[in-house]
Amino acid sequence: MRHTRRLLTAMTLLGMLVTVPPSALAAGGRTEMQSYFQSTMQNKAYQDKTFARVAKNWRQPPAKQLPAPGKKTVVQTVIGKDGKLLSAKISLESGSPAWDAAVLGAIKKSAPFEPLPPDYGYPTVEVHFHVAWVASP
Repeated sequence: MRHTRRLLTAMTLLGMLVTVPPSALAAGGRTEMQSYFQSTMQNKAYQDKTFARVAKNWRQPPAKQLPAPGKKTVVQTVIGKDGKLLSAKISLESGSPAWDAAVLGAIKKSAPFEPLPPDYGYPTVEVHFHVAWVASP
């Protein structure tokens, strides 16, 4: 797995490539998932665990229901101090209803998340999950 971490203006990026089944490779692409945490969440271990939990629950739709290469779904979430998923909404659709539903489903299935770290001084954290279908080179 590849981790990428960059500090953005308001969010922190934690990205990983998610392993895809052989049938997806036959469809000419791969799944790429990234998560962006609001900048107040600096705990890398918490970010990694949250991302891994969603990645573990990811189930890709059948090849005929994949979005066009380069398209992605973005889901904005809010996680409470106790780890409960307070909200999850699709803010960018991929053009494939099945793909969008799979992304939202992976996030909801991952809840509840671990409680926010004790030293985190805010009652919630916002996390954006980006899941894209990327064409194979």
